[in-house]
Amino acid sequence: MLGAIGDLVEDVVVQLRESVNVASDTAALIVRRRGGSAANVVAAACLAGGAARFIGQVGDDGAGRGLTDALVAVGAEVTVRRAGRSGTVIALLDVAGERTMLTDRGACSELTDPQPEWLDGLATLHIPFYSLVGEPLATTTTTLAHWAAARNITISIDTSSSAVLERVGPANAIDIIRALRPKVVLANELEAATLGADLHPDNLHGAIVVVRQGPLPAIVLQPGQHPTEVAANALVNVTDTTGAGDAFAAGFLLAFATDSDPITAARCGHQVAAAAIQRASA
Repeated sequence: MLGAIGDLVEDVVVQLRESVNVASDTAALIVRRRGGSAANVVAAACLAGGAARFIGQVGDDGAGRGLTDALVAVGAEVTVRRAGRSGTVIALLDVAGERTMLTDRGACSELTDPQPEWLDGLATLHIPFYSLVGEPLATTTTTLAHWAAARNITISIDTSSSAVLERVGPANAIDIIRALRPKVVLANELEAATLGADLHPDNLHGAIVVVRQGPLPAIVLQPGQHPTEVAANALVNVTDTTGAGDAFAAGFLLAFATDSDPITAARCGHQVAAAAIQRASA
């Protein structure tokens, strides 16, 4: 089973139909749906036929109950605390489908008092870097990661956001990641550029590093080997890429947990990401 700790929020996806008309009206399609990086990974894993558990905190409100119900509906296990108000992320999508996020995490970062049983049955614990900033969630996540390592549960980390990495400081972010000794580190091309040459297996205790590049090939870095490019699936009529990186993580980690080599796992990541893009764009 794949577990992910972090955010479960409402996504308000705003698809712009034209360039923004400042101080006036702009045509758009607006859709509300379940979101959050950790929740996206769990949902994508379940939709790909895997078993997955979400760990986190949601608001003690109607929105929070709706969000957890949405995860359960796709087959996920849900381990949540309910307190405060649910978070919201506004995703602005330009005419090419590229996204800009406006984030209010609400109760997500308030998770505290971790329990060892949250890890029962897990083969992999996935940690978005979002879950390693903001207290008390960061301390809770670090504690779970140490418990997971003691149980030989694979730890994976997604670098999540170039803006968050810049705010924390790239060198400090690398130190935080390295300290948890993940077996897999995932990033997109902008996050990889922010972290620079330090995002490399030689600097991360031999972790496999995978850099997603949208429709371009993903780059897989393994200890002692030359970088390998893994082509993405060709898609048409893409209007929404929200959650694609999280879906890639789900596909990669499901395959990696069955002893697939990293190249095969990256191909599985592309397949699951393509399915997520097609669902969102539809």
